Amino acid sequence: MIIVMKPQASSEQIEHVAARVQGSGLRPVPVPGEGQTTIAVLGDTRSVVIDRWLAMPGVERIVPIMTRYKLASREVQKQTSCVPLNGDVVGGARIAMMAGPCAVESLEQTMEVARRVKAAGAVALRAGAYKPRTSPYSFQGLEEEGLEILAEVRRVTGLPIVTEVLSEHLVERVAAYADVLQVGARNMQNYMLLRALGEVNKPVVLKRGMSATVEELLLAAEYVMMSGNPNVMLCCRGIRTFEDHMRYTLSLGAVAYIKKVSHLPVIVDPSHAAGERSLVPPLCKAAVACGADGLLVEVHPDPEKALVDGPQALTCEDFDTLMAQLRLVAEAVGRTL
Repeated sequence: MIIVMKPQASSEQIEHVAARVQGSGLRPVPVPGEGQTTIAVLGDTRSVVIDRWLAMPGVERIVPIMTRYKLASREVQKQTSCVPLNGDVVGGARIAMMAGPCAVESLEQTMEVARRVKAAGAVALRAGAYKPRTSPYSFQGLEEEGLEILAEVRRVTGLPIVTEVLSEHLVERVAAYADVLQVGARNMQNYMLLRALGEVNKPVVLKRGMSATVEELLLAAEYVMMSGNPNVMLCCRGIRTFEDHMRYTLSLGAVAYIKKVSHLPVIVDPSHAAGERSLVPPLCKAAVACGADGLLVEVHPDPEKALVDGPQALTCEDFDTLMAQLRLVAEAVGRTL
């Protein structure tokens, strides 16, 4: 359930209600909103005497939460959350473009891409230092050396870093270098990892698993949020279906649906969905048109020589063209890029 406080409720009244909730053996999670605070109540509320809580100063009403995911629901927070990103936000009027190579291969390669995508309008550099691969014989990433390269690129370009963390044991190490921690599709239901990310003061990009439902994605986000980290971005990167015309099926209907039921910002990764360079730009345009708050796009200075996923990477010139086209789409739907 959620306790909706009156617009004029004082901080002392909010703290008093939260203390009473905790004293009842439940967990209160205050959710500040525009002009009004709500308190999400987590736990078994069946024995709660609601009339007693309604009598507390500052309480306006009590509303049951009907969904299984509590903190991520729009029942708790009506307006879309804005996740901080290097002085900007993801979830506001501006669509956040996060672009870069699939994997960090060298300082020179990463620096070149970072400079080019920043000049074109990207707000963050995405690149993998640790690479979870289907085959154990494939390139696994430069690991900590890759993190050090990313830190140097950020120092020179000023771009915040988005990179993947593979296990709870690596969270502290990756968080020391990265600005945004990414959970890959294979790890969406790695609950130990999700709990560990809830204890870190860094935004999280949570990718939908290739066979996961939307509700399972939202419940995975709940693990991060209930552990103390509200700054979660949900990422649609394609799901496995019977179709074989691209690597995965990018369900853009899921973007619109998630934005209907959840206040968390939604971003789209068309590169991993498509698996083919020529399909990435139209999927980016469609994602912007249907309400995505951000994009994760792979860019490489020479895709033919890429160590990972070269066929889906845009060239730097392709990215320049795409950004010009996306600005027109964003403007048409009342947003900016």
